[in-house]
Amino acid sequence: MSSPHLGRHMLLELFDCPYAELNSLEDVRSRLLRITDEIGATRVNENFHHFSPQGISGVVIIAESHLTIHTWPEHGYAAIDLFTCDASIDYDLAERLLVGAFKAGRHERQTLARGQMTVVHPA
Repeated sequence: MSSPHLGRHMLLELFDCPYAELNSLEDVRSRLLRITDEIGATRVNENFHHFSPQGISGVVIIAESHLTIHTWPEHGYAAIDLFTCDASIDYDLAERLLVGAFKAGRHERQTLARGQMTVVHPA
């Protein structure tokens, strides 16, 4: 007999994003922090880095797990992961907000169940 999984992990790929949307450290940071709040996650910590000459990697640690981004402005591409252990986080809302925030021309999403637990009953 299986019990529910421990968490969900959304892998979101954004394509055809404008260069400027993916290469401003402060804009990327503020968007992720705003979206974290809008989906009802609890911020714990954050860290963002701007690479030279372009690209940003960032993480928002949330009580429910994490939201990360890695951008390739020269390709109009961003890879975003949202991992949560709280079933009340609305992944459809997160997807819409992230796609809109980075003005993606197209996107792809996968959502995985993480930590599928098996209940073992004593004999």
